[in-house]
Amino acid sequence: METRQPWLGKPLTDIVFILAPPFLSLLVVVYFPQIFRDNADIPDSWWIVLILLIDVAHVYSTLYRTYLNRQLYARFKPLLIGIPVLALVIGSGIYLVNGIWFWRVLAYLAVYHFVRQQYGFMRLYSRFEKTPAWYRYVDQFTVYYATIYPLLYWHLSGDRRFNWFVEHEFFISNSHAALWIATALYFIMLFVYTIKEIHYFLHFRTLNVPRIAVITGTLVSWYFGIVYFNGDLAFTLLNVVSHGIPYMALIWIFGKKEAARAESGRLLPIFFGQYGVLLFLGLIFLLAYFEEGLWDRAVWKEHRNLFSLFYHFPLGADKSALALIVPFLAVPQITHYVIDGFIWKRGKDM
Repeated sequence: METRQPWLGKPLTDIVFILAPPFLSLLVVVYFPQIFRDNADIPDSWWIVLILLIDVAHVYSTLYRTYLNRQLYARFKPLLIGIPVLALVIGSGIYLVNGIWFWRVLAYLAVYHFVRQQYGFMRLYSRFEKTPAWYRYVDQFTVYYATIYPLLYWHLSGDRRFNWFVEHEFFISNSHAALWIATALYFIMLFVYTIKEIHYFLHFRTLNVPRIAVITGTLVSWYFGIVYFNGDLAFTLLNVVSHGIPYMALIWIFGKKEAARAESGRLLPIFFGQYGVLLFLGLIFLLAYFEEGLWDRAVWKEHRNLFSLFYHFPLGADKSALALIVPFLAVPQITHYVIDGFIWKRGKDM
Protein backbone atom coordinates (compact mmCIF):
# COMPACT_ATOMS: atom_id res chain seq x y z
CA MET A 1 0.00 0.00 0.00
CA GLU A 2 1.14 3.57 -0.81
CA THR A 3 2.47 5.11 2.44
CA ARG A 4 3.53 8.60 1.35
CA GLN A 5 1.25 11.41 2.36
CA PRO A 6 -1.09 12.35 -0.53
CA TRP A 7 -0.44 16.07 -0.61
CA LEU A 8 -2.11 18.02 -3.42
CA GLY A 9 0.60 20.65 -3.62
CA LYS A 10 3.50 21.51 -1.35
CA PRO A 11 2.89 20.10 2.15
CA LEU A 12 3.04 23.55 3.78
CA THR A 13 0.48 24.93 1.31
CA ASP A 14 -1.91 22.07 2.01
CA ILE A 15 -1.49 22.36 5.77
CA VAL A 16 -1.90 26.14 6.03
CA PHE A 17 -4.58 26.80 3.43
CA ILE A 18 -6.59 23.56 3.15
CA LEU A 19 -6.30 21.63 6.41
CA ALA A 20 -5.75 24.30 9.09
CA PRO A 21 -8.61 26.82 8.45
CA PRO A 22 -11.34 25.04 10.48
CA PHE A 23 -9.04 24.56 13.46
CA LEU A 24 -7.70 28.12 13.34
CA SER A 25 -11.24 29.46 13.05
CA LEU A 26 -12.30 27.53 16.14
CA LEU A 27 -9.29 28.86 18.05
CA VAL A 28 -10.30 32.42 17.19
CA VAL A 29 -13.82 31.83 18.53
CA VAL A 30 -12.53 30.13 21.69
CA TYR A 31 -9.88 32.72 22.53
CA PHE A 32 -12.01 35.78 21.76
CA PRO A 33 -15.41 34.79 23.18
CA GLN A 34 -16.44 38.39 23.84
CA ILE A 35 -16.53 39.04 20.09
CA PHE A 36 -18.71 36.04 19.29
CA ARG A 37 -21.01 35.87 22.33
CA ASP A 38 -24.67 36.44 21.36
CA ASN A 39 -23.61 38.10 18.14
CA ALA A 40 -26.66 39.05 16.07
CA ASP A 41 -24.98 41.10 13.35
CA ILE A 42 -21.59 40.87 11.68
CA PRO A 43 -19.45 44.04 12.08
CA ASP A 44 -18.36 45.68 8.83
CA SER A 45 -14.70 44.75 9.28
CA TRP A 46 -15.56 41.07 9.72
CA TRP A 47 -18.09 41.25 6.89
CA ILE A 48 -15.47 42.55 4.45
CA VAL A 49 -13.04 39.72 5.25
CA LEU A 50 -15.48 36.83 5.63
CA ILE A 51 -18.20 37.61 3.10
CA LEU A 52 -16.58 39.85 0.50
CA LEU A 53 -12.98 38.59 0.37
CA ILE A 54 -13.59 34.90 1.12
CA ASP A 55 -17.18 33.79 0.55
CA VAL A 56 -17.98 35.76 -2.59
CA ALA A 57 -14.42 35.83 -3.92
CA HIS A 58 -14.06 32.05 -3.75
CA VAL A 59 -17.05 31.74 -6.10
CA TYR A 60 -15.18 33.73 -8.73
CA SER A 61 -12.01 31.69 -8.30
CA THR A 62 -13.86 29.02 -10.30
CA LEU A 63 -13.17 31.21 -13.36
CA TYR A 64 -9.56 30.03 -13.34
CA ARG A 65 -10.70 26.43 -13.57
CA THR A 66 -13.30 27.04 -16.29
CA TYR A 67 -13.78 30.14 -18.44
CA LEU A 68 -10.13 31.25 -18.28
CA ASN A 69 -8.77 27.76 -18.93
CA ARG A 70 -8.86 27.06 -22.65
CA GLN A 71 -8.70 23.28 -22.32
CA LEU A 72 -11.34 23.02 -19.58
CA TYR A 73 -13.57 25.54 -21.31
CA ALA A 74 -13.53 23.48 -24.51
CA ARG A 75 -14.31 20.34 -22.54
CA PHE A 76 -17.26 21.78 -20.63
CA LYS A 77 -18.38 24.49 -23.06
CA PRO A 78 -22.06 23.39 -23.30
CA LEU A 79 -22.34 23.35 -19.50
CA LEU A 80 -20.48 26.61 -19.03
CA ILE A 81 -22.80 28.38 -21.45
CA GLY A 82 -26.03 26.59 -20.60
CA ILE A 83 -25.94 26.62 -16.80
CA PRO A 84 -25.83 30.43 -16.33
CA VAL A 85 -28.66 30.87 -18.86
CA LEU A 86 -30.79 28.21 -17.18
CA ALA A 87 -30.00 29.63 -13.75
CA LEU A 88 -31.30 33.04 -14.80
CA VAL A 89 -34.43 31.73 -16.54
CA ILE A 90 -35.43 29.20 -13.89
CA GLY A 91 -34.45 31.50 -11.03
CA SER A 92 -36.53 34.35 -12.41
CA GLY A 93 -39.51 32.05 -12.82
CA ILE A 94 -39.27 30.81 -9.24
CA TYR A 95 -38.81 34.32 -7.87
CA LEU A 96 -41.86 35.59 -9.74
CA VAL A 97 -43.98 32.82 -8.21
CA ASN A 98 -42.61 33.15 -4.68
CA GLY A 99 -39.52 35.04 -3.53
CA ILE A 100 -38.91 32.89 -0.45
CA TRP A 101 -38.92 29.76 -2.60
CA PHE A 102 -36.11 31.22 -4.68
CA TRP A 103 -34.01 31.69 -1.54
CA ARG A 104 -35.06 28.28 -0.26
CA VAL A 105 -33.89 26.51 -3.43
CA LEU A 106 -30.68 28.54 -3.42
CA ALA A 107 -30.01 27.71 0.24
CA TYR A 108 -30.43 23.97 -0.23
CA LEU A 109 -28.30 24.08 -3.38
CA ALA A 110 -25.60 25.89 -1.40
CA VAL A 111 -25.84 23.34 1.41
CA TYR A 112 -25.45 20.50 -1.08
CA HIS A 113 -22.37 22.18 -2.55
CA PHE A 114 -20.78 22.74 0.87
CA VAL A 115 -21.40 19.13 1.87
CA ARG A 116 -20.04 17.74 -1.38
CA GLN A 117 -16.87 19.83 -1.15
CA GLN A 118 -15.87 18.11 2.07
CA TYR A 119 -16.47 14.72 0.48
CA GLY A 120 -14.44 15.84 -2.53
CA PHE A 121 -11.45 16.81 -0.41
CA MET A 122 -11.68 13.51 1.45
CA ARG A 123 -11.63 11.64 -1.86
CA LEU A 124 -8.65 13.63 -3.13
CA TYR A 125 -6.66 12.79 -0.03
CA SER A 126 -7.69 9.12 -0.29
CA ARG A 127 -6.65 8.73 -3.91
CA PHE A 128 -3.57 6.57 -3.15
CA GLU A 129 -5.24 4.30 -0.62
CA LYS A 130 -5.94 0.68 -1.43
CA THR A 131 -7.95 -0.31 1.59
CA PRO A 132 -10.81 -2.69 2.41
CA ALA A 133 -14.22 -1.47 1.28
CA TRP A 134 -15.48 -1.02 4.83
CA TYR A 135 -12.75 1.58 5.47
CA ARG A 136 -14.04 3.66 2.58
CA TYR A 137 -17.66 3.27 3.67
CA VAL A 138 -16.83 4.48 7.18
CA ASP A 139 -14.93 7.50 5.82
CA GLN A 140 -17.73 8.38 3.42
CA PHE A 141 -20.45 8.09 6.04
CA THR A 142 -18.39 10.08 8.55
CA VAL A 143 -17.62 13.01 6.27
CA TYR A 144 -21.24 13.17 5.08
CA TYR A 145 -22.87 12.80 8.48
CA ALA A 146 -20.40 15.29 9.98
CA THR A 147 -22.22 17.86 7.84
CA ILE A 148 -25.71 16.35 7.76
CA TYR A 149 -26.12 16.03 11.54
CA PRO A 150 -25.58 19.77 12.24
CA LEU A 151 -28.06 20.52 9.44
CA LEU A 152 -30.56 18.10 11.01
CA TYR A 153 -29.98 19.79 14.36
CA TRP A 154 -30.70 23.14 12.71
CA HIS A 155 -33.89 21.82 11.10
CA LEU A 156 -35.14 19.85 14.10
CA SER A 157 -34.34 22.26 16.94
CA GLY A 158 -35.39 25.51 15.29
CA ASP A 159 -33.55 27.72 17.77
CA ARG A 160 -30.60 28.92 15.66
CA ARG A 161 -30.00 32.67 15.70
CA PHE A 162 -28.60 32.81 12.17
CA ASN A 163 -29.58 32.04 8.60
CA TRP A 164 -27.82 30.74 5.54
CA PHE A 165 -29.18 33.55 3.36
CA VAL A 166 -32.52 34.86 4.66
CA GLU A 167 -35.07 34.05 7.35
CA HIS A 168 -37.47 31.12 6.80
CA GLU A 169 -35.30 29.57 4.09
CA PHE A 170 -35.16 26.12 5.74
CA PHE A 171 -38.04 23.83 6.64
CA ILE A 172 -37.94 23.90 10.45
CA SER A 173 -39.78 21.22 12.41
CA ASN A 174 -39.25 20.93 16.16
CA SER A 175 -38.98 17.21 16.85
CA HIS A 176 -37.15 16.12 19.99
CA ALA A 177 -37.52 12.41 19.19
CA ALA A 178 -36.00 12.75 15.72
CA LEU A 179 -33.24 14.98 17.10
CA TRP A 180 -32.42 12.42 19.80
CA ILE A 181 -32.09 9.68 17.18
CA ALA A 182 -29.93 11.88 14.96
CA THR A 183 -27.68 12.78 17.91
CA ALA A 184 -27.30 9.15 19.00
CA LEU A 185 -26.31 8.20 15.47
CA TYR A 186 -23.76 11.03 15.47
CA PHE A 187 -21.97 9.70 18.53
CA ILE A 188 -22.09 6.14 17.21
CA MET A 189 -20.52 7.46 14.02
CA LEU A 190 -17.71 9.13 15.99
CA PHE A 191 -17.03 5.89 17.86
CA VAL A 192 -16.97 3.76 14.70
CA TYR A 193 -14.72 6.23 12.88
CA THR A 194 -12.25 6.26 15.79
CA ILE A 195 -12.13 2.46 15.85
CA LYS A 196 -11.59 2.41 12.09
CA GLU A 197 -8.58 4.78 12.31
CA ILE A 198 -7.07 2.71 15.13
CA HIS A 199 -7.54 -0.45 13.06
CA TYR A 200 -6.03 1.32 10.04
CA PHE A 201 -2.92 2.27 12.00
CA LEU A 202 -2.47 -1.17 13.56
CA HIS A 203 -2.86 -2.84 10.16
CA PHE A 204 -0.80 -0.51 7.94
CA ARG A 205 1.49 1.10 10.54
CA THR A 206 0.84 4.50 9.04
CA LEU A 207 -1.81 7.22 9.03
CA ASN A 208 -3.19 9.30 6.18
CA VAL A 209 -2.70 12.64 7.92
CA PRO A 210 -4.39 14.92 5.32
CA ARG A 211 -7.47 12.71 5.07
CA ILE A 212 -7.83 12.55 8.85
CA ALA A 213 -7.38 16.33 9.04
CA VAL A 214 -10.10 16.91 6.43
CA ILE A 215 -12.59 14.66 8.23
CA THR A 216 -11.74 16.06 11.66
CA GLY A 217 -11.86 19.62 10.35
CA THR A 218 -15.29 18.94 8.89
CA LEU A 219 -16.48 17.63 12.25
CA VAL A 220 -15.05 20.68 14.01
CA SER A 221 -16.31 23.42 11.70
CA TRP A 222 -19.83 22.08 11.23
CA TYR A 223 -20.50 20.98 14.82
CA PHE A 224 -19.13 24.07 16.52
CA GLY A 225 -20.34 26.46 13.82
CA ILE A 226 -23.96 25.26 13.87
CA VAL A 227 -24.64 23.15 16.97
CA TYR A 228 -22.34 24.32 19.77
CA PHE A 229 -22.25 28.06 19.11
CA ASN A 230 -25.40 29.96 18.29
CA GLY A 231 -24.30 33.24 16.80
CA ASP A 232 -24.15 34.64 13.28
CA LEU A 233 -20.49 35.65 13.43
CA ALA A 234 -19.31 32.29 14.81
CA PHE A 235 -21.35 30.42 12.21
CA THR A 236 -20.05 32.60 9.39
CA LEU A 237 -16.42 32.38 10.49
CA LEU A 238 -16.38 28.60 10.85
CA ASN A 239 -18.55 28.03 7.78
CA VAL A 240 -16.97 30.48 5.34
CA VAL A 241 -13.28 30.19 6.26
CA SER A 242 -13.40 26.37 6.33
CA HIS A 243 -15.02 26.31 2.90
CA GLY A 244 -13.73 29.30 0.95
CA ILE A 245 -10.01 29.35 1.74
CA PRO A 246 -9.43 25.63 1.01
CA TYR A 247 -11.35 26.00 -2.25
CA MET A 248 -9.23 28.94 -3.42
CA ALA A 249 -6.10 27.05 -2.39
CA LEU A 250 -7.22 24.05 -4.44
CA ILE A 251 -7.80 26.30 -7.46
CA TRP A 252 -4.33 27.77 -6.99
CA ILE A 253 -2.60 24.38 -6.67
CA PHE A 254 -4.17 22.91 -9.79
CA GLY A 255 -3.96 26.21 -11.66
CA LYS A 256 -0.18 26.28 -11.14
CA LYS A 257 0.06 22.80 -12.66
CA GLU A 258 -2.16 23.58 -15.63
CA ALA A 259 -0.58 26.96 -16.39
CA ALA A 260 2.59 25.14 -17.42
CA ARG A 261 0.74 23.33 -20.22
CA ALA A 262 0.51 24.92 -23.64
CA GLU A 263 -3.10 23.75 -24.08
CA SER A 264 -4.26 25.77 -21.07
CA GLY A 265 -4.09 28.99 -23.10
CA ARG A 266 -2.36 32.35 -22.59
CA LEU A 267 -4.29 33.64 -19.59
CA LEU A 268 -3.44 31.08 -16.92
CA PRO A 269 0.34 31.69 -17.00
CA ILE A 270 -0.37 35.36 -16.24
CA PHE A 271 -2.39 34.58 -13.11
CA PHE A 272 -0.29 31.64 -11.93
CA GLY A 273 3.21 32.95 -12.59
CA GLN A 274 5.82 33.84 -9.99
CA TYR A 275 3.94 36.91 -8.75
CA GLY A 276 0.58 35.89 -10.14
CA VAL A 277 -1.01 35.48 -6.72
CA LEU A 278 -1.59 39.24 -6.60
CA LEU A 279 -3.46 39.14 -9.91
CA PHE A 280 -5.19 35.90 -8.89
CA LEU A 281 -6.62 37.50 -5.76
CA GLY A 282 -7.00 40.97 -7.24
CA LEU A 283 -9.37 39.86 -10.00
CA ILE A 284 -11.67 37.82 -7.76
CA PHE A 285 -11.67 40.52 -5.06
CA LEU A 286 -12.66 43.12 -7.66
CA LEU A 287 -15.47 40.96 -9.05
CA ALA A 288 -16.68 40.19 -5.52
CA TYR A 289 -16.77 43.91 -4.67
CA PHE A 290 -18.70 44.73 -7.83
CA GLU A 291 -21.24 41.95 -7.22
CA GLU A 292 -21.78 42.84 -3.56
CA GLY A 293 -22.14 46.50 -4.48
CA LEU A 294 -25.00 45.59 -6.79
CA TRP A 295 -26.55 43.30 -4.17
CA ASP A 296 -26.41 46.05 -1.56
CA ARG A 297 -27.81 48.71 -3.88
CA ALA A 298 -30.65 46.57 -5.23
CA VAL A 299 -31.58 44.27 -2.34
CA TRP A 300 -29.87 44.42 1.05
CA LYS A 301 -29.09 48.13 1.61
CA GLU A 302 -26.99 47.22 4.65
CA HIS A 303 -23.51 48.54 3.78
CA ARG A 304 -24.09 51.84 2.03
CA ASN A 305 -20.88 53.24 3.52
CA LEU A 306 -18.89 50.50 1.76
CA PHE A 307 -20.67 50.77 -1.59
CA SER A 308 -21.54 54.47 -1.79
CA LEU A 309 -20.48 54.56 -5.46
CA PHE A 310 -23.34 52.25 -6.41
CA TYR A 311 -25.94 54.52 -4.80
CA HIS A 312 -25.31 57.22 -7.39
CA PHE A 313 -27.24 55.17 -9.94
CA PRO A 314 -31.02 54.68 -9.92
CA LEU A 315 -32.18 51.09 -9.71
CA GLY A 316 -35.76 49.87 -9.71
CA ALA A 317 -36.74 47.51 -6.91
CA ASP A 318 -40.36 46.48 -7.50
CA LYS A 319 -41.25 42.79 -7.59
CA SER A 320 -40.95 42.42 -11.36
CA ALA A 321 -37.54 44.12 -11.37
CA LEU A 322 -36.28 42.02 -8.45
CA ALA A 323 -37.42 38.86 -10.24
CA LEU A 324 -34.73 39.64 -12.81
CA ILE A 325 -32.13 41.40 -10.66
CA VAL A 326 -31.92 38.86 -7.81
CA PRO A 327 -31.55 35.72 -10.00
CA PHE A 328 -29.11 37.61 -12.25
CA LEU A 329 -26.91 38.49 -9.28
CA ALA A 330 -27.14 34.90 -8.05
CA VAL A 331 -26.01 33.44 -11.39
CA PRO A 332 -22.28 33.33 -10.46
CA GLN A 333 -22.86 31.37 -7.27
CA ILE A 334 -25.44 29.04 -8.85
CA THR A 335 -23.02 28.35 -11.69
CA HIS A 336 -20.27 27.74 -9.14
CA TYR A 337 -22.45 25.31 -7.18
CA VAL A 338 -23.46 23.29 -10.25
CA ILE A 339 -20.29 23.11 -12.34
CA ASP A 340 -18.11 22.33 -9.35
CA GLY A 341 -19.41 18.77 -9.54
CA PHE A 342 -17.87 18.38 -13.01
CA ILE A 343 -14.66 20.38 -13.23
CA TRP A 344 -12.60 18.20 -10.88
CA LYS A 345 -13.10 14.97 -12.77
CA ARG A 346 -9.73 14.94 -14.44
CA GLY A 347 -8.52 11.38 -13.82
CA LYS A 348 -4.74 11.37 -13.91
CA ASP A 349 -4.38 14.84 -12.36
CA MET A 350 -6.15 13.77 -9.24
